[in-house]
Amino acid sequence: MGVKYICIIILLFVLLQLVKCTLEMRRVVSILLMLCVFAAAKAQELRCSVQINSQKLTTTTQSYETTDTKIFETMKEAIETFMNSRRWTALEIEQVEKLDCSVGLILSERTSATDFKGQLTIQLRRPVFNSNYTSGMFNYMGSNDFMFSFNENNPLEFDPTTYRDNLTSTLAYYAYIMLGMYFDSFGPNGGEAFFEMARTICQTAEPSGNKGWSQNHGQKARYWFMENHTNSAYSSLHDAYYLYHRMGLDLMTKDQPRARENIIEALKKLQEVHKVKSNLLSVTSFMDVKMSEITSIFTPAPQEEKRQVYMLVKELSPINAAKIKEWNK
Repeated sequence: MGVKYICIIILLFVLLQLVKCTLEMRRVVSILLMLCVFAAAKAQELRCSVQINSQKLTTTTQSYETTDTKIFETMKEAIETFMNSRRWTALEIEQVEKLDCSVGLILSERTSATDFKGQLTIQLRRPVFNSNYTSGMFNYMGSNDFMFSFNENNPLEFDPTTYRDNLTSTLAYYAYIMLGMYFDSFGPNGGEAFFEMARTICQTAEPSGNKGWSQNHGQKARYWFMENHTNSAYSSLHDAYYLYHRMGLDLMTKDQPRARENIIEALKKLQEVHKVKSNLLSVTSFMDVKMSEITSIFTPAPQEEKRQVYMLVKELSPINAAKIKEWNK
């Protein structure tokens, strides 16, 4: 990452540590620090591809017939512009440092000219130092109940302190979640301010009643993924991102034994979180995204390392442990 980025993250971290007051005040200071420097940003941070699948609307009977596909092309362009053109941070991001992510919408219903329902998918990939490999960090696939409005004549607008509509709040929420995970992977607690922004979005969106913003909307609600990353009881989660990616994957081309050791330490950090609360959404998501990668990394490793990984995976994600059960020797 660029020197300016590192300096800003260090400054932000120091300022947060210097605030000797309530946790709530620290959150406020974190958000204000992010907001007050938006205008100084010189580069957009996301490289987001968007796919809109409207096939189900043309093969089922809808209240509004969908024969003109122009609105879906406009929707795709509007979301791409919203994600890629907005300045989400005050950091100067080089082209190669942009977050490689994607947004997908599989539309299943159109109940009015501007109201839609469907399934939302979000993916984030992280480049690995000194290689052409990109590592999956986040893979969200929602249920078929995401409801939103879209008017092709109106641009998508967003204000983090004001709820405007479900589409922009949801897209912004995931933008900040991805930024938080991404920067956590490059520096200890590097994503803290971004997770706090996701918290603010949840708080402003909850009164809307739309599904996903409240803790009462199921175990996989957006609320809970945000809560996992802002609850101090689960602070080891942030350490896991850093150990796994910066101290693990990024060292693979230089020192594989040390890299594997740090990845095991990352799994132990997840184990600490698991002991606080089992089946945590963020831990389950991590293991589901990373399991194939972990298998590939440790298949050529010494048997003792394989067995150690198996025992950790068995505790964190029994369903995934079944894929490497032969390592338990």
